[in-house]
Amino acid sequence: MGGRVKNRAAIVGIGETEYRKWGQITDRSEFRLAIEAILLAIADAGLKPADIDGISSFSNDRNEAVLVATALGLPRLRFAEMSWIPGGGGACAAIGNAAMAIASGTAETVVVFRGIAMGQFRRFGRALAAESGKPWDAELSFALPFGLSNATIGMAILVRRHMHLYGTTTGQLGAVAVAQRRHANRNPRALFYGKPLTLAEHASARLIAEPFRLFDCCLENDGACALVLTSAERARDLKQRPAHVLSAAQGSGPSTGLGAWASHYLPDEDYATGWSRTVAADLYAKAGVGPSDVDVAEIYDHYSGMVILQLEDFGFAERGGGGPFVESGAIEGPTGTLPVNTHGGSLSEAYIHGLNHVVEGVRQLRGVANCQVPDAEVCLVTSGSGIPTSAVLLAR
Repeated sequence: MGGRVKNRAAIVGIGETEYRKWGQITDRSEFRLAIEAILLAIADAGLKPADIDGISSFSNDRNEAVLVATALGLPRLRFAEMSWIPGGGGACAAIGNAAMAIASGTAETVVVFRGIAMGQFRRFGRALAAESGKPWDAELSFALPFGLSNATIGMAILVRRHMHLYGTTTGQLGAVAVAQRRHANRNPRALFYGKPLTLAEHASARLIAEPFRLFDCCLENDGACALVLTSAERARDLKQRPAHVLSAAQGSGPSTGLGAWASHYLPDEDYATGWSRTVAADLYAKAGVGPSDVDVAEIYDHYSGMVILQLEDFGFAERGGGGPFVESGAIEGPTGTLPVNTHGGSLSEAYIHGLNHVVEGVRQLRGVANCQVPDAEVCLVTSGSGIPTSAVLLAR
């Protein structure tokens, strides 16, 4: 892939705090967790905080760039941004924006981070007005009378429509959850490390929002992770094998209003999808590669069924074929035809709004992952589906 990545940005450092169930990190603030992850990523790259001149995040991260820069002691902040894309849809956008800043000369070395301490603030997916007494947003006012009160319900409707149209089964949702749990059992960082899951246990777990049962839903936890990007030229002289940003894409199609927790205003032909097809087309076209070139995929998994929809959107299965694809064992790591979420994902490692998926993609391309795909050269990472979204292709 070397000819395709010349003069592009590269990820040269990764860092993570420990991950714990929400509310269990009480000895450090969310801000301190973010700074800790950033410092670990800088050290991993063999750099110093003074080398950083850009900061990128997403999804209304509470840790403001100017405060982060002050805490790190940066001599100069030349670039600071936060992706507009909501929820977990912006993780890969933050990587892409950092890469653009480097390519344009706006910054030389950019840190991308996400800190979450739900136990110190609030759990994501809860409507704020219920806690604050303020009026609902107009969007919620239209949705709540119909029971659309959280993200789980919103995404469940999309997956239920896919089941109606294509015969997708709850057993196929279970195939996603069980495969990712197997991957997490190789990963000491994972919250579900050492805790196996069977299809029978998946099927007997309590119902959350039909068709989702307990193990179809992402974890709720505290922690932080970060990455450092710089130019491909500079990356050659640094400590770690670089993971080149082959391409990045972000955005949405028409009528993409959130519809309270998912894009329920979509055109009918897009409704039972992950709303990622236009992003996928842009991503592959920019990189000059296709689905067959991808060796490993870290697919945003807020819910198991949304992995199936994204696998179709990104061309690994035909429309309606995602269920049989995951049921075939194709997503099993390390030697399936397309290992998916080799760290355990948000279902079994941790929920850091998908930025930990990029961290795992870097590990795969370095050849140091716990569930290492042999000779992995190209990794796809996607962000939240069912909403405006983003994705990146990384190359060794």
